[in-house]
Amino acid sequence: MKPKVYSSYEEIDRDLEILKLQKEIDVRKLALSMEKTLEGITPMGMVKNFLGNTGALINKSDVVAGVLKNIVVPLIISKFMKYLK
Repeated sequence: MKPKVYSSYEEIDRDLEILKLQKEIDVRKLALSMEKTLEGITPMGMVKNFLGNTGALINKSDVVAGVLKNIVVPLIISKFMKYLK
């Protein structure tokens, strides 16, 4: 692959900004994927998956899912972000 040749610092800055935004998008996609996975492995999530559409009728205020969503996911994301830096 041929290396890109830049003619100005503005082009470099633009590409760096694009890369920064792409990294942020990837991290958010990962966080969303982790959140969905964690929701799927909770007891309430397993029941919802088992029941299919009728699972939507089940209350979403499950304490375990709330703890996972509000504490564990941000902790994992922060550890992952430290690893990327």
